Amino acid sequence: MSRYTKVTVEEGSTNVYADLGYVDAAEMQRKSQLAAEIARGIKARRLTQDGAALLLGIDQSKISRITRGQFRGISEAKLLELVTRLGHDVKIVVGPVRRRAGKIELQFA
Repeated sequence: MSRYTKVTVEEGSTNVYADLGYVDAAEMQRKSQLAAEIARGIKARRLTQDGAALLLGIDQSKISRITRGQFRGISEAKLLELVTRLGHDVKIVVGPVRRRAGKIELQFA
């Protein structure tokens, strides 16, 4: 019997939620990116969760859930608002698309 076991590795896409088969994978990826940015902003300001809740105007329990990546039930719009309250500008650009459905993409400066 060999000590080594062959493991099959499958390369994923750039969206883990799509790889896992979620219907709303693109939205979930955007929300996870926003939640990560919120967590970074809180850490950079050295805020406690209570301090962050006060600054952001939401319950501490929601801060805890967002920073742990549990953002279901929180809209993208709300996450964008929280990002702005942490001192970031949010810019939304709408442009024409030819022969395909449009997409929403986030870029962090």
